Amino acid sequence: MLEVLNLNGTLEGMKDTAFWPYALMIVGALVTYFWRGLGVALSGRTDAGSPLFEWVACVAYALLAGLIARMIVLPNGPLADTAAADRIAAAVIALAIFFLARRNIGLGVGAGAGALVLITLGRSWLV
Repeated sequence: MLEVLNLNGTLEGMKDTAFWPYALMIVGALVTYFWRGLGVALSGRTDAGSPLFEWVACVAYALLAGLIARMIVLPNGPLADTAAADRIAAAVIALAIFFLARRNIGLGVGAGAGALVLITLGRSWLV
């Protein structure tokens, strides 16, 4: 069916507009499950210790480190309203707790988030 844009900015020709969100969700789920199924099918034939997988792991860690650094140095949204010193202090606290807790990522993330909240609240109460 051909849609035509009216002068008032509405589309003509789309009778069942409630259909499209469901269709997009189904297509998105099918694409996701295809790649998951392919991963399961190939997982038995791959060597997790191969140089290719080590390279992929290094690239994944580098991307994660870059995103975290970007959040600290150039934040977006509500995080941009916090002071850079607060973000850096929270990151240092998160790293310290992560290593002190034998590399427990949950405790590190929780400590960093909690530290940022407490530092930001403390700063707002002092002003």
